[in-house]
Amino acid sequence: MRRSLPPRPRLEYPDDLSPSSGSQPVHAGLNDRPMIKKLCCSALLLVSVCCFSQTSAPLGPLPDSDQVSWHHLEFYLFVHFGPNTFTDLEWGKGNEQEAVFNPAELDCGQWCRIAKAAGAKGIIITAKHHDGFCLWPSAYSRHTVKESPWRNGRGDVLAELSKSCRESGLLFGVYLSPWDRNHPQYGTPGYNEVFVNMMIEVSRRYGPLFEFWWDGANGEGPNGKKQVYDWGLFERTLRKNAPHTVIFSDIGPDIRWVGNERGKAGDPDWDFLDTAGFARGAGAPPTDTLNHGNVWGKHWIPPECDVSIRPGWFYHSAEDGQVKRPEDLFRLYLESVGRGANLLLNVPPNRKGLISPYDSAALMGFAKLRKQFTHPSLLQGSGVTISTRSHSGDTHTLIDGNEDSFLSLGGDFTQNYVEFVFQKPIAFNCLVLQEPVRMGQRISSFRIEMRTIADSLIVLSGQTIGRKRILVFPGQWLRSMRIRVTGAKGEPLLSECQAFYIRTQLPEPERKLNKS
Repeated sequence: MRRSLPPRPRLEYPDDLSPSSGSQPVHAGLNDRPMIKKLCCSALLLVSVCCFSQTSAPLGPLPDSDQVSWHHLEFYLFVHFGPNTFTDLEWGKGNEQEAVFNPAELDCGQWCRIAKAAGAKGIIITAKHHDGFCLWPSAYSRHTVKESPWRNGRGDVLAELSKSCRESGLLFGVYLSPWDRNHPQYGTPGYNEVFVNMMIEVSRRYGPLFEFWWDGANGEGPNGKKQVYDWGLFERTLRKNAPHTVIFSDIGPDIRWVGNERGKAGDPDWDFLDTAGFARGAGAPPTDTLNHGNVWGKHWIPPECDVSIRPGWFYHSAEDGQVKRPEDLFRLYLESVGRGANLLLNVPPNRKGLISPYDSAALMGFAKLRKQFTHPSLLQGSGVTISTRSHSGDTHTLIDGNEDSFLSLGGDFTQNYVEFVFQKPIAFNCLVLQEPVRMGQRISSFRIEMRTIADSLIVLSGQTIGRKRILVFPGQWLRSMRIRVTGAKGEPLLSECQAFYIRTQLPEPERKLNKS
């Protein structure tokens, strides 16, 4: 039974929520209004829940254990590095002299220190881009670091980076483009075996790899011919040699491209995809489908959002003044991780072989903004008590910090809701919701109703939740909140609910596409 609210207490208002500020209730969504100071408060929480089912069964398609682990990574770095770094190109022609590659001060330890400080969980490097230059001394090419003057021909970028990642507690992944504008066998059946052997070299010599990135590009080689890729052979090779490595491409098999290079997932964002009749590269599903997924898709293939911290993917000194600001990166986080996807942020080293101070400073600012999510949720604390009504589940699972525990809203979910009643009003401007993805993705629409101390109603609405959904809105003093699921593929499950203050003003979304 819900307790009555106590008399409204005396409140110390943040500057932009004082009674004299003219703050008005709004119908809020993701927007760019100024955020307010973080409020540290001890709230007494009352949770009321109606009519929950007693048992919950998984609803497929479902992720496997490696995909579940991948979901938890959320954010990691992409590193585009190679001859293009020194030629100021984005797509090398394949005829560049090996001598052009000579990063005299290369320090993969510096990359990892910056990645770690930025909160990234790993690094994926372009081991071979379209120009065909291999950043390791491959036995299957004569266009490698072995033929360059760097380290007197004895260098190995993959060896140095994989070692630094292990020492730093970061995961290591590899991008390997099947297109090769240098290799003489490209455009012949023999090249597929070349590419297979390169994958075996990389996975066995530098693994374990957390992710293997396939670019679908397929242009002409030095003989003027295009290659007919044997994707089935490629996939079987990786499954055999790196069985726990998740594989990225337009159509997976484990994770998919999000359909743009702006770092933005769709809303709705389904982790399902139908792949029948599609192929990687030119035969991929439409970008709109990749961005949103298929609501009734047959395979669990969640999206990864790739975007560069600069206009280009490789380092160009002319772009030193065009590095994305921390606030820009934070918005990308909200529009990728905050919509259930993972964020793959490209940070290209310069010609010395170092991440530039411009990029590093932006990453540190980005990390500072994201750390606001590591503070205890305002729905937790020593002053929290939980009360339930007419159901068999434990509502404490919504604030226990365990993504595997969950609460069901039952088969008649449209008549049910979760209600939070605060004995002492609290203020927040960010709400985080999660589904237990190991049980499947179910929710297709939801509605949040928040009652202010002035007895006005703020309404938020959205579509999918998935592994994580982050909602940002103008901050208000609140005395209660209801969460309703208005649409679902099956019995809706919620695993976590968190509330925070976010202390930043979000910039306008970028409207220009970055080109790789």
